[in-house]
This record gives sequence, structure tokens and C-alpha cells, in this order.
Amino acid sequence: MPELPEVETIVRALKPQLVGRTILSADLRWARSLALPSPAQFKKQIAGQKILDLSRRAKYLVFRLESYSFLVHLRMSGDLTLRAGRIEPEKHDRLLLLLSDEKCLAFNDPRKFGRVWLTTRPETVLGGLGPEPLEKGFTPRWLFEALRRRKRSLKPLLLDQTFLAGLGNIYADECLHLAKLHPRAASNRVSEEQAQALHRAIRAVLREGIRRNGASIDWVYRGGGYQNHFRVYDREGKPCPVCGAAIQKFILGQRGTHICPNCQRLR
Repeated sequence: MPELPEVETIVRALKPQLVGRTILSADLRWARSLALPSPAQFKKQIAGQKILDLSRRAKYLVFRLESYSFLVHLRMSGDLTLRAGRIEPEKHDRLLLLLSDEKCLAFNDPRKFGRVWLTTRPETVLGGLGPEPLEKGFTPRWLFEALRRRKRSLKPLLLDQTFLAGLGNIYADECLHLAKLHPRAASNRVSEEQAQALHRAIRAVLREGIRRNGASIDWVYRGGGYQNHFRVYDREGKPCPVCGAAIQKFILGQRGTHICPNCQRLR
């Protein structure tokens, strides 16, 4: 699933090409990709809307239109691409937006888990999300106090989008290794010093992920380079870059989890 760095990379690539263009019509090729409104309303309401801005909130792409917000969550296998010339739908295209100047914004999603929304109230979709980890409101003190208020294992808590927005399986593993914290450690027993280390790690890993255009680990997302710099993720049996111990993998909260058993001891 594309996480914060991958979604941010997509936003930065598409924004200069899309802002100012007008959506002429919509070809909804898989109705279940549309969370709301109804297909008929969607096609009617989005036609003629000018794209004023494109941003990211957590793992959502947020298009600000003249009268609506158009939200896209890529989920497991979704992708957004801008195409030019004659529009020939591809096998897994779920939504095509015909734009001015003979361009087309295509939402391609082989596994069909991705969703889109067209709404005048984006807060109904985004309102329950936690803070953005790269914004000013996410401070070491906030993180320490938020961790202490909960009694959960660290990794599942970091993956909870209502706690912190944008982290997924890859970057949670990478952050915890950099902070030398075990994924099973109890959040309410994290010290202030450990919370500060985790805060630094989250920001450092996400910024590096964005700098390298995200991670490309399979056919779902292409173009990134961060996979060449993983510390622990997808490196089972390989040496830890810090101490040389063999990276281990186990299942936590139904997610594959990677650690260095030496650097990340459960105390």
C-alpha cells in the first residue's frame, strides 16, 4: 500500500500538471470505487469543475475543486496517472477523468480496494485522522503524552491512522528500528527520552522516504528508490546495518514485522 512518502511523491508530480485544468467528464468503470455520491450524481457534479489545488492528508490525495473536494485513497494497489492523447482504457482502469487540453487522469486499481469521494464536506472523511507527522503540531511532547495515554503495542498504535496520519507497515518498521524500540513495547511505558528518539526517527525516515520518491517493492508502486536503503523492512536474515545481527520477521497485528533482535530488545 502506498504510504505517506509514496502519496506525497504522487501529489508533487501531479500537482503542477493538474492545477488549472478543468474536468470535462467522468467515465466510472467500476462503480464500487466510488464511496460517495451516487454514480449519476458524481458524473453530473464533477463535470465542469476546475482543479484549484492538490494536496495530501495522511494517505489521501485531496483535490480542491471549485465547488467540491475530490478525495482519493489508493489502498493496496491504486495509482493515479496523467495520460495524453487518445483515451484508450487500460485493463484495470476504474475511473477516467477527461480533462481540458486532451488530457486524462486515470485511476488504475488492479485489486479494486481503492476509493474516491466527491463531497462538499471533506471533514466527514478526513476529520478522524491523527496529526501529520511532518507538521509543527507533531512535537516530541505531544508524542510522549499521547503514547502514555494509551496502553497498546507500539507498532499497531503507529499504524492507527486516528493516532498518527500516514505511517504504514514499511515506515513503522523503519522508524522503530532507528529509534531502537521493539514493536511490541507498551506505549504507556515509553520514557520521555524514548519518545523523543521515536519522534526524531519518524521525521527522519519519512523525509528520507520522500527525498527518494518513496519505496518500490513490487508492481503496485514504481519509481521510488527508498527500498534500496531499508534498514530492516523486507530484509529477513540479512545483517542489521547497525550491529550486524540477522534481521528477524514475525507477525504482529496480522502484519509482517521486521526487527533487529539486538538493537530492539523488548525490555
